[in-house]
Amino acid sequence: MRAVELAVYADALAGEAASLSARAERARSRLRQAAIERRARCELSETAIERLEGLGVLGAIDERAVRAELRELESGLEALEELQSWVEGELAGATNAA
Repeated sequence: MRAVELAVYADALAGEAASLSARAERARSRLRQAAIERRARCELSETAIERLEGLGVLGAIDERAVRAELRELESGLEALEELQSWVEGELAGATNAA
């Protein structure tokens, strides 16, 4: 393989890794927000909760689904990092051979 092709592929993989990382962070954020809302619901009046839900400020997420999504994203990111490492090794070998 040519070094240029490997470098372009490495860049594409880096972009994909950044995207997966951002998606995982958004999932973590949703879980943190759900925990905050759960605590707030214990302290707020039922009227306030109903009004906030009506406004869409308080919502319910399927935490089990978000946790499963996060596990999948983290697993995919690990696999992607393994591929990136392999491509970088190939790139180093191709650069040294040139």
